[in-house]
Parts: sequence; structure tokens; C-alpha cells
Amino acid sequence: MREELQELKKNGLARNLTPSCYCANEILIGGKSYINLSSNDYLGISSRLDWQKEFLDGLAREEFLMGATSSRLLTGNSWCKEELETFIGIQYGKECLVYNSGYHANLGVLPALTNKEDLVLADKLVHASIIDGLRLCGCKWMRYRHNDSNHLERLLKEYHSLYENIYVVTESLFSMDGDFVDLERLLLLKNKYSFKLYLDEAHAIGVVGNHGLGLAEEKGALSEVDYLVGTLSKALASEGGFIITDLETKEWLINKSRSFIFTTAGAPVSSLWSQFVFKKMLKMKEERLYLRKITEDFRSWLPNKNVVGESQIIPLIMRNNNKCLSYSDKLRHAGLWVSPIRYPSVPLCQPRIRFSLTAALKPHQMQKIHEALLD
Repeated sequence: MREELQELKKNGLARNLTPSCYCANEILIGGKSYINLSSNDYLGISSRLDWQKEFLDGLAREEFLMGATSSRLLTGNSWCKEELETFIGIQYGKECLVYNSGYHANLGVLPALTNKEDLVLADKLVHASIIDGLRLCGCKWMRYRHNDSNHLERLLKEYHSLYENIYVVTESLFSMDGDFVDLERLLLLKNKYSFKLYLDEAHAIGVVGNHGLGLAEEKGALSEVDYLVGTLSKALASEGGFIITDLETKEWLINKSRSFIFTTAGAPVSSLWSQFVFKKMLKMKEERLYLRKITEDFRSWLPNKNVVGESQIIPLIMRNNNKCLSYSDKLRHAGLWVSPIRYPSVPLCQPRIRFSLTAALKPHQMQKIHEALLD
């Protein structure tokens, strides 16, 4: 371990935990305040102290809400969890099953659904939690080139008659490149080859769609996605994850998904907060429009840079780790907290500064960011 840690430090790949205190759209580290550009709090919900007060004032004090104390299949299935699932399911027009995190969902769904007669085709850049889930699957799986529907179709042509079921797995909004999947093209392929579609909407929920339900809502395709995975911990500023699917699949996962079965349930108070903010999120159209505007402004400030994507996640690709670390330090000296993203989170040759914008950013802060980027 000692030798490998030294090698990580030498190559600029070592990581450290940094104590911090989150305060609205800023972060306090080492006694200094920075504009936070590394947050997934896309709608700024975590800074809504008025909502926190409204929620806390409405809690029933006579109930114990701070811990589930067992798994959901034992005594941890609180009414709060059931109510949350019912509410989210209604929004999507399907059934909902809540997991302790989006990671738990991605870790447990595909291994429960697939067997040796199946094949999974996953986008090259799907999240690590999906990859970890695939490693637990009893089926064959392979990855197609990122957002390359032609490559995907070649694999579908080659394999569709050889397997009982094919699952195509992708994110709707990719967390490290900030780009969207071509969902319309994917659905055309789905109709042609009859595969099952698994769509991770973790970074799109809250941000995309008329009600913030994600890319599938925006494209009018909620009924065509077989398994839609979401998170409550990013734009919704809570904790937990969920899958949207049909009733039979939900019942199957309750019986077969190990990351659901063998873990203590999340605290009831967390489920209550999740439902509270989900209701608020559905109506946050102004915040979504504002986020879109500042995203367009921000991207226009980097016209000659190696910037990729098209969303509020704005990756600036750097030449090497040391350049990446150096630029991150420069921005921090200017009062901006931006974390460098390096291997294994991204390919070894593509370290990056990943700017992550939120609707909590004020105009004067955007001006400060603009000046720092021009410097």
C-alpha cells in the first residue's frame, strides 16, 4: 500500500478528504469561503432554509423518525417509505421502489434481473455504480462506444438472436462529460430490436423536463423506458435512490435484489423530507430556466477551451494531472471551489476540471466566476 500511495502522489492521482461546511451556494473550508462549483445541488434546494423550517415545523413530534433500525423486509418498512414510493410512482405513471442510494439501485437491479441467457450492452461511460452492478451479473456484458448508436446497432444486429433478453444501459445525462444520450435514436433501436432499456437519470432529475422528471419526461418517453433509475441526493438535496418500473418487476426486486434486501432501511425522516422536496421540485420551472441561462452564459465564457457536453455539468479537459491540479489551485485562489477529476473517475489521459452549476448562484457570483475564468 505504501508504495502504491507514493506512486499515486507522484502521478498527481492521490485523493484526500477535505473537511467542509456547506452554506447556501458557498462552501467553507479551512476558515475560508468559496463559491461552490463542485456541487450536485442543481436547484439550490439545500440552501432553502425557509423550506427546512417549514418541513421541521410540520413533523409529528410523537413519532420516532430518526432511524429505521432494520431492513425493509423485517421491521424497517415505515409508512413514510411506502408513501414516498406511491407519490413518486404516481408522477411517473408506474411503480416505484426506493433504495438507500442510487448506488444501491445500480448495484442491485441488473444482477437481480439478468441470467446467463441474457446480454447487457452498456455505454462506455456509464457510472461506476452500474459497472459494479454488471460485475455481479451472471450474464455476459459488454460496452459500446460512448453515445455511438451505430456501434450499438452493430452489436444488436450481431447478438439479438443469440440471447433471451438484451438490456441496453445508459445514463440520460452523463456525469463526467455533461452530455445527453440521444434518447430518440435509442428508442428507434428499441422498437427495431426489442431490447429492454435501463436509463439512469441521476443528473437529469430536477433539471430536465417540464416537471423535472428527467430526459424521458422531456422526450415524452416515460412509458417506453423499462427501468428508470433516479436519485434523491442530487437536485433533491436528500438521500436515497429509486427505480421506476412495472409492478411485477418491483415485486421481483423486493425478493431478489440483494442491495435492497440485505441493508437497514433509510431513516423515516429522510423519506418525509424527500417527498416534501419532490413536491416542491415539480414546480421549480423558474429555477430550471435560470439554470439553463447561466449554463449558456458560462459555456460562452470558454469558447476557445477544450470544453465538452451541453448541460449544467461543464467539463474542461486538461492535458495532464499536474495541469489539472494547478488550474484547480488557481481557481481556488480566486475564491472558486472546483475539484479536479482524475483517473479512475475519467480516462487516464483526460483529467478535467468539472464545473457544476446550480440555480442558487447569484448574478454577482456569476460575475466573479466570469472574471476568474478570464484571468
